[in-house]
Amino acid sequence: MRWYSGIILFAVLNFGALALGGFLMGDGPGSGWYQSLDKAPWTPSGWVFGAAWTTIMACFSLYMARLWRKTNKSKTVVSLFVIQWLLNVAWNPIFFNFHLVFPALVVIILLTCLVFWFMLAYRSELKFHSLWILPYAIWMVIATSLNAYVYLYN
Repeated sequence: MRWYSGIILFAVLNFGALALGGFLMGDGPGSGWYQSLDKAPWTPSGWVFGAAWTTIMACFSLYMARLWRKTNKSKTVVSLFVIQWLLNVAWNPIFFNFHLVFPALVVIILLTCLVFWFMLAYRSELKFHSLWILPYAIWMVIATSLNAYVYLYN
């Protein structure tokens, strides 16, 4: 399989996760529940989330396509990707639909750790291509802090 085929595969999977997560969060940030929460002073405007996630998933698709190819489609890489995908999708309904802020915080911490695991564990195989996961890692730190703030102050 050519490298661009991997990019297409991971783009479909990653943007599919975004779409499914968006569907599962219902009214999400527009809900009365979310609007009533005390949110962190550094909470970005709503449009930033869409722009950030689009950039993150495009870069992560490049990262995963490269990693998948470099590790010869390793079962470990596939398993970690599936866990990442499930955690990413699961956070939305846990936080926005069920209003379970602490369990959502646990999920997002696990997801953040997994993203950093990808970044650090495979940097020797990917070299400078590891930078493609950096937007995901940075955003996860921000998102985790936002979730933690909601947990601590509500």
